[in-house]
Amino acid sequence: MTDVPTPSSRRLIIPALGGLYSGLHDLAETILRVVAGLALVTHGASKIVNPFGAAEMVEGLGFYPGAFWSPLLSATEFFGGILIAIGLLTRPASFAAMIVLLVTVWFHWITVGQGYSGAEKSILWAAIFLFFAIRGGNRHSVDARIGKEF
Repeated sequence: MTDVPTPSSRRLIIPALGGLYSGLHDLAETILRVVAGLALVTHGASKIVNPFGAAEMVEGLGFYPGAFWSPLLSATEFFGGILIAIGLLTRPASFAAMIVLLVTVWFHWITVGQGYSGAEKSILWAAIFLFFAIRGGNRHSVDARIGKEF
């Protein structure tokens, strides 16, 4: 099995940029995690004030009982987004967010019949949360500060 080259060991077209890329690697990843988490919080904020408000919608997707799934959706988006943004329990929170986004992919692509164009945004967000479910929060996270990761 071959080793994956690190940014500093790759042959760059402009070698002088190697230090810049290495220096910004963790920062760029952290910015993506924080933005993704806060975007999820934004979606969950309206749901968390009325956690049973989406019960009909989730039942319309086939998730019964809605009284169970609606608060779970609300908590996943709102509290999960906060956890992802600060980098605490990053992997399980990201995994839960990815599942929510995959359901929205199904909804837009299959249920509503919008195909790829309707599901594209959800696919991108699901991929971002898959990345953090696998990668974790990096050194700029609460997980790293407490020295424990899931």
